[in-house]
Amino acid sequence: MRADRLVSLVLLLRQHGRLSAAALARELEVSTRTVLRDIEALSAAGVPVYAERGRHGGFALLPGFRTELTGLNHDEALALLVAGSRRGAQAFGLGSALASAMLKVVDALPESYRDTAAGAAERLLVDPETDLLSRRLAAEEVPEAIAAEVLRAVFAGHKLRIHYVAVDQTPKWRTVDPIGLVTVRDRGYLLATRSGADRTYRLSRILAAEELAEPAQRPERVDLDRAWQERSTRFRTGGDQVTVLVRVDPARREDLVSTALAVRAEETDSDGRLRLEADFQDPRHAEWALWQLATDAEALAPQWLRDSLHDRAAAIATRYGPSA
Repeated sequence: MRADRLVSLVLLLRQHGRLSAAALARELEVSTRTVLRDIEALSAAGVPVYAERGRHGGFALLPGFRTELTGLNHDEALALLVAGSRRGAQAFGLGSALASAMLKVVDALPESYRDTAAGAAERLLVDPETDLLSRRLAAEEVPEAIAAEVLRAVFAGHKLRIHYVAVDQTPKWRTVDPIGLVTVRDRGYLLATRSGADRTYRLSRILAAEELAEPAQRPERVDLDRAWQERSTRFRTGGDQVTVLVRVDPARREDLVSTALAVRAEETDSDGRLRLEADFQDPRHAEWALWQLATDAEALAPQWLRDSLHDRAAAIATRYGPSA
């Protein structure tokens, strides 16, 4: 851990030229005393770091101290920097490692590429934290210790023991054979098998994890994209799935389709409104999706959905009706 921190300290000085002990401590998330000890260790190892006194002083490296990563062109560097802006690594507990890696990549770029690639990367934003309606798309928090244990088991091909809490159930310990990790909209999932059956676990619901020494029973190679698609299909077609017939304003079609699991049929009525037959995960999902569209959509069937929406609208009307 200290070796990584010393490398990060050198790279920070390379990037910024001169930084105070307090600034270095903030960047490295350690105390200023630790920074001073690290500076002494670097000096003893022959790294040309020196202190500048005064109000605007700090620590700096002698000019020219750097290594270059050869063979990396501008577009390749840009791709790495853009990839480094993605938040998916947070779901696997790799956020700090990714930030450190990007710092090393930028520092190691040839002089002719470094500024232009970094400037171009500033003009590309991937997966912002909010959408155009200012809805926050926050990633789920996964403790670093749990993420690290899961990663080790996945990469080493060992069985994994997890303390998992499923929806509406008490936490239980279970031993699984990890296959791989997937992140979707900043939610991390562990794909695994348990007693030979496919299982998918959300990382944020793992309360504790322990890598076991026993080898996992899993294929030598795996197509994670295909595996995820197959599991997604099984998820959509299982449970209490319901089919709804709905009329919707064409301008709100995408709003409806984006929330549905699938659209089975679609036609246009004489008045220009669309008539869709759509699948939803369960009755609550269907009611929520139609309620979001207000008068821009009308549930035609089943009757229980019409009754449910009617009762909800009546309750709202009563709540906000004229005062007696």
